[in-house]
Amino acid sequence: MVTALAALVCAATPPRWVKIFDGKTLAGWTAKIRGYDLGDNFADTFRVVGGVIQVNYDKYGGKFDNRFGHLFFERPLSAYRLRLKYRFTGDQLEDGAGWAWRNSGIMLHCQDPKTMGKDQSFPVSAEFQLLGGPELGERTTGNVCTPGTNIVMEGKLETEHCINSDSATFAGDQWVRAEAEVHGSGLVIHRINGKEVLRYEQVQLDPADPDAKLLIHGTQLLIDHGWVSLQSESHPCEFKDIELMELDK
Repeated sequence: MVTALAALVCAATPPRWVKIFDGKTLAGWTAKIRGYDLGDNFADTFRVVGGVIQVNYDKYGGKFDNRFGHLFFERPLSAYRLRLKYRFTGDQLEDGAGWAWRNSGIMLHCQDPKTMGKDQSFPVSAEFQLLGGPELGERTTGNVCTPGTNIVMEGKLETEHCINSDSATFAGDQWVRAEAEVHGSGLVIHRINGKEVLRYEQVQLDPADPDAKLLIHGTQLLIDHGWVSLQSESHPCEFKDIELMELDK
């Protein structure tokens, strides 16, 4: 009787938010930077300072040199909500691409980082794009980009690489709250400061992409799980208050 009651109580317990960044170390996270082996955090790119994860290039010698980086959470996820706060700081490295100015991202449903090529720039994934705005003009954040993948929006297969959200613009170094809600191979929702700004579904491998081709087995293209990573693209940024809520499939 006690066992049955305990089971009912557990079944009724709602999912809860769990901190996956301790605010002190990078425990549970692993860097993969283009041109370097998995686990080689080149030039201390990802570091913890003052309770936040910094993406910092002060030891790069002034050149980014296309050394795109990703900081991977320790295990794959399928159905979950992930939330964090981010902001952009300082100046972009001079040789960083124009599109990478105040640009970072949360990579969802990433390939296993162990399968990435040493010189691969981005993991096959769906990117929750994080952008900072200019002092004048508009620039949305919470967009979706698709390195090695395609998605479905409103019943249509989308092969365009990046699709804008309908978010507001956030200029300067203000903190912005981003949340991704992912349901396996189904619905994905992007939220910025608590407001839904974009939704899509059926993240799938792109048969035309050379990195994705290596991951295709048979006819299965849909991705129902994967790793999460934080991005380094040549402009300094910071992340904090990183929390995860795992959901029932």
